[in-house]
This record gives sequence, C-alpha cells and structure tokens, in this order.
Amino acid sequence: MNVLVVGGAGYIGSVVVEELVRARHSVLVLDDLSTGHRDAVPPLALLIHGAIQDPAALHEAFTTKEIDCVVHLAARSIVAESVAHPERYEEANVGAGATLLAEMQKRGVRRLVFSSTAAVYDPESPMPLHERSPLKPANPYGSTKLRFERLLAEWAGRGELDYVALRYFNVGGASIDHGEDHREETHLIPLLIDAARGARGPVPVFGDDYPTPDGTAVRDYVHVVDVAEAHVRAIRHLAEGGESATLNLGSEAGATVRQVVRAVEDVTGRTVPTTAAPRRAGDPAALVASAKEARRVLGWKPEFGDLESIVETAWEWRRRHPEGYAE
Repeated sequence: MNVLVVGGAGYIGSVVVEELVRARHSVLVLDDLSTGHRDAVPPLALLIHGAIQDPAALHEAFTTKEIDCVVHLAARSIVAESVAHPERYEEANVGAGATLLAEMQKRGVRRLVFSSTAAVYDPESPMPLHERSPLKPANPYGSTKLRFERLLAEWAGRGELDYVALRYFNVGGASIDHGEDHREETHLIPLLIDAARGARGPVPVFGDDYPTPDGTAVRDYVHVVDVAEAHVRAIRHLAEGGESATLNLGSEAGATVRQVVRAVEDVTGRTVPTTAAPRRAGDPAALVASAKEARRVLGWKPEFGDLESIVETAWEWRRRHPEGYAE
C-alpha cells in the first residue's frame, strides 16, 4: 500500500516508517522538520518537507502517489509547554488535524492511524488503565489529543472515515538505525543516558512525594519498535475491513523514575547524577496501561517487554550516534 506518514521524521515516526518499509509498503513522509530530522527518514521513503498547514506541501503529499492510508504522528507533546501555551496545542493538535482530515476527504482517502496518548485518561482512575477508563485529561496536551479523537469518532460515525487511535504510554528504546535525538530533550531515558556518559549535568527528578512506592512518578514504558509494529498491524486491520478502534499500547507494568535511573546505571555501568525538583504542573502520579484490546484486535505482542531491553537499545544507539543525527 501507499502510506503517508505525517511526522515521519520524528523519533517514533522514523521507526514507524522503517517498519512500514520493511513490510514492503511504499511510504511518503510529510514533516516540517521542526522537531524531526531529515537524516531520520529511511532512504526508501520519500520526504516531503512541509507542514500540514502548508497547502503546497499537503497537495504534493496526496498527489505524488495515490494514498491508501495516512498515519498521523505530527503533534506537540510536551506537557509543561501545553500548560504554559495551550493555544499552540489547540492549533497543532486539533486545528492541523482537522485540516488533514479535510484533505483526506477531498482526495478520497478514508483510512487513518492516529498517534494518541495516555494523557487523555483521568489520572485518578484505578490502574491499569483500559479503554473504558474515565477520560479526564490533566493538561492541555491530553485535552487536545482527546478532542481530535472525538473528531475522528464523529467522522467515523458519519461513515466518512475508518481509523485506529493508538494511545501511547511512555515510548523508549531504539531500532538499529533510529533513536531519540530531540533538539530540546525532555524524555527521561535519553536524559539519563546523556548524564551517564557525561554529556549533560544532573537530571532533575520532578517530585519525590507522589503516592508511589518510592515517591517518584510511575510510568508504563513501551519499546519504540513495538509501537511501530502496532502501526503496521493497525494499517493491516483497516485494509482488511476492520472496524474503527481506540487501543492502548502499554507494557501493563509501571516503573518509577528511580527504578528507571537504576536500570540506566545497571546497563551503562555508570553512575547517573540526578537532582530533586518540584512536581511539574499537570503531571499525574502514575500511568499504567492494559493492552489486552490491542492484543485481541491487532494480534499485537510486544517483543521488547522489559525496561532493561528498552534502556539497552537506547544506550547502544546513543553510543553509535553520540551527537545524534548528522545534520
């Protein structure tokens, strides 16, 4: 199939593209490279440099080849920034998504796989979270993702769209060729790895008084290759006439920040400097997923199910790419 991956030059997007190419799909990438990297796009995929809001780039993306399915990963995703600048998240996560849907309708494309988030859930809900858990985002990032999910449901309800929304929890690790290289890194594992190799100072631990086993926040970590494989399976599900679905991608086990620190120290054999910091606005104490529905609907079975595998692959990628991507 011809698949358009919007945001395919980013961390998760590049691995999704890698897995799609491996599965023999023809892949186009639309990315403005504001947070992604040209060198992260696999050589067998065609990069169209531009944003969803750029009419010329959007036109090129949908007319270079006849698109069979769109994978939408382009979004703002930093919780603290969403609290400080909610209007940016409204524009990027809802407005741009609506523009994409309108273009899909214009071009007769009705299949979409959407990158959503666990931040749509009520963080006070019992863990693990499942797809029927209460929805009550604690920050504008989660709110905008949920609004776009509801827009997808409206379109599907009118018979205008078939979609799979994948609610990610914390994604980590690396493939052989692609890893995390954010211009302003905010993700815990790469921050800890850089601290371990002396490339940055102590990593702040935001909050040590949460109601968790060691006082630090609990998150559910999933390997990026497993997340990418779920996208490939979601595309296949839609192509085979499967119904629209919203599915969690998680490991069904959480780890505290301190446990992640210890995992990085064990893998690298180095001490990781950290420093205590206040809680961040909008950060819940714990987020852990049940992925039973993804297993049932997509036949998804994570191959890298433990935290150590995630850290090991992230460490190996960083050792081979100490400065990240070439550009």
